[in-house]
Amino acid sequence: MAVAASSATENGRNEYTEDGTVDLKGNPVLRSKRGGWTACSFIVVYEIFERMAYCGISANLVLYLTRKLHQGTVVASNNVTYWTGTIWMTPILGAYVADAHLGRYWTFLIACAIYFMGMCLLTLAVSVPGLKPPPCNDINDTDCPKATTLELAVFYTALYILAIGTGGTKPNISTIGADQFDDFDPKEKAQKLSFFNWWMFSIFFGILFGNTVLVYIQDNVGWALGYGIPTAGLAISISVFLAGSPFYRHKKPNGSPFTRMARVIVAAIRKWRVSIPEDPKELYEFDVEEYTKNGKFKLEPTTNLRFLNKASVQISSKSPWMLCSVTEVEETKQMLRMIPILITTFLPSVMVAQSNTLFIKQGSTLDKKMGHFKLPPASLGAFVTVTMLVCIILYDRVFVKIIRRWTKNPRGITLLQRLGLGFILHIIIMVIASVTEKHRLSVAQKHNLVESGRQVPLTIFILLPQFILMGVADACAEVAKLEFFYDQAPESMKSLGTSYSMTSVGIGNFLSSFILSTVSHITQGNDHKGWIQNNLNASRLDLYFAFLAVLSFLNFIVFLLITKLYRYKDEVSNSMEVLKEELEGSKSKSHVELAANGD
Repeated sequence: MAVAASSATENGRNEYTEDGTVDLKGNPVLRSKRGGWTACSFIVVYEIFERMAYCGISANLVLYLTRKLHQGTVVASNNVTYWTGTIWMTPILGAYVADAHLGRYWTFLIACAIYFMGMCLLTLAVSVPGLKPPPCNDINDTDCPKATTLELAVFYTALYILAIGTGGTKPNISTIGADQFDDFDPKEKAQKLSFFNWWMFSIFFGILFGNTVLVYIQDNVGWALGYGIPTAGLAISISVFLAGSPFYRHKKPNGSPFTRMARVIVAAIRKWRVSIPEDPKELYEFDVEEYTKNGKFKLEPTTNLRFLNKASVQISSKSPWMLCSVTEVEETKQMLRMIPILITTFLPSVMVAQSNTLFIKQGSTLDKKMGHFKLPPASLGAFVTVTMLVCIILYDRVFVKIIRRWTKNPRGITLLQRLGLGFILHIIIMVIASVTEKHRLSVAQKHNLVESGRQVPLTIFILLPQFILMGVADACAEVAKLEFFYDQAPESMKSLGTSYSMTSVGIGNFLSSFILSTVSHITQGNDHKGWIQNNLNASRLDLYFAFLAVLSFLNFIVFLLITKLYRYKDEVSNSMEVLKEELEGSKSKSHVELAANGD
């Protein structure tokens, strides 16, 4: 159980926050003056504009690479996933800097400046004639002039500067938002349980604009304006975040989490012959005052990963690489216990990556007319967004309120159950995508369009089922993943925990590139041109999607086995117990009222 300093109370409620949050000067925070939904409103608005900016680049990137830089399907798809993978891997570095040195607020602002520089350079790269190849209308891009070394260098430098910037913004902005709610106050804890649902709602509201308005501008007006608008949007988002600075609560940096974890592992290994005492009180721990004065939380020893408890066995040496506190050991355990779950999220991230690459390429081969309007293929992502927005509202406002009456869980269902539901939907999505693609290929063959690679006489809306279900899956898996890794991380390592969910997306994109390249290579030869070619009408994406469905199913089986062994961490406060008791009381009251009405 965590130990927190006592503070003044008002109306039976602590006047100051008890979770160690402070203002920028390090002073205690009055909960009535800072934090809560007031502070989060600035953070949510920032995220809407930032995601609009990010989506304005990522949604149509595969088409820019194929149509404007004249790259092949496999090369372009891999370049998108390499960049997206980097975008979601750099948060580990950003989380480290925030937790160990600068704190989340200052790390975030510095990263914003880098992010904005990358966006400006990228806008120049697509605007200046000397920084991009001349136009080309060859369907298979075989005779198109390739981008020069300079053109590629400027474009990719801009993309990867942007990736460095997002490495400092992505793991910290959602964590800053969650920090605005005090775990020790049941009312704020209840608000925090809804925070990640509404956080993802704001994210995809920005993505909706990017997937509709921005991709239409890029396809029909020009790439210069299509990239210039998200750059301006990013500038607006940074300004909004700065405007909210007087209202934010902050967590102090607590030193390098990697160093603390390394010390525990090294100390345990170096003392592998030492016996663990039967009485946990004999293990080494700091005084209560050490945690109270620094706004930290003391943790009790547990028996899982028991070998690491050796790091706390007291010996003659007091070196931090030989002797660690119980709390340091438990924090390390919490981070290590999540790694098997993290690994099972890699393949589902591969499935999500298809909606930004091959699903979009599928759409580019179909009839995009919608009355007198021509739908950009990347706009199909808007259906993912709209579906997710609707599902999040229904989940938070309807499903949770109904199901928690039976489960007695304030969240409705557990985070891992919600995550697993998303994984099941990914399997279904890839099966549907395979069946749809097989139908598309049969129509292309029927109309003799295989060799020419021209547009297939099928409406682009045949792809709607896979995009809509991806939105439902995201409402389950992506929200649960973000909340799980934040919630289960130690209090002093929240940014690092949040970066786990982003690492999942990053590795998933790299893994997507590896699988795509490997399958493309293996299926070539013996007079076969391979499953994935520049000409999708001559490809076998149906088989590729079926292969991904099989991988997803096997991954889900592994996920079930791992979750059976997973043990949720103990809460640092009793707020969840209070909320459960309220649910019990509410149900008992309902039963009494029903009985009275029956009489």
